Amino acid sequence: MKTIKFVFIGLAVFACTSPKPVNEIEEIIIEAVAEGQSFNAAFLMIDGVYNSELMAPYDIFQHTIFHTEGGINVFTVNETMDTVTTFEGLKLIPHYSFDSPDLPEIDILVVPSAEHNMDSDLENEKLINWVSEIGKKADYVMSLCDGAFVLAKAGLVDGKESTTFPTDIDRYRETFPELSVHENVSFVHHDKLLTSAGGAKSYDVSLYLVHHLYGKNVAEGVGRGLVIDWKLSDYSFLRVE
Repeated sequence: MKTIKFVFIGLAVFACTSPKPVNEIEEIIIEAVAEGQSFNAAFLMIDGVYNSELMAPYDIFQHTIFHTEGGINVFTVNETMDTVTTFEGLKLIPHYSFDSPDLPEIDILVVPSAEHNMDSDLENEKLINWVSEIGKKADYVMSLCDGAFVLAKAGLVDGKESTTFPTDIDRYRETFPELSVHENVSFVHHDKLLTSAGGAKSYDVSLYLVHHLYGKNVAEGVGRGLVIDWKLSDYSFLRVE
């Protein structure tokens, strides 16, 4: 696991009773906490994964290597090395399996939404155990859309604020009634956990983490490369310290 030098973030702690999106309170300033460092980002790529939730953060993180020393090394992981079929029908081959002896150390675990994240994936003990084990050791854990269900099942959302796909909020609350769940935000950042509404909003949380790690200039540079006008205050999100 990387050793990260944390820098004071320019906004206060939010009351756990009724936290509000930070950009509804004041313009926030986020200083880079890991300038120049490199990170390994593993993307859980299982059958039925949605293209948007997989590729949006994958593209954002991969493009960091063109804008900062270090940058983020991206790769995909599946339970096996079998070809994965996305929900939209793409055929993809993972870089590693859970058991690959050469699987790199994982600093950022990304769990994109997949077709069965709300049902049969939650009964897959090998999947949930791997996510739990890796997520506890990682510096950051991110879910997109219904990937939050997998993180919650793995115990990685316990005691933290989170969100998921807007129309699945009720089911998320019913499945995990002990969690504090938020709606009407693009994403929630609580400690090392980032959960996103998913879809096109998957770009928001990904650029936010780049901003958090490497600073505004790098995030803006990555955004320009993907024709995204990155301005943090334009996004509705919740930050919990």
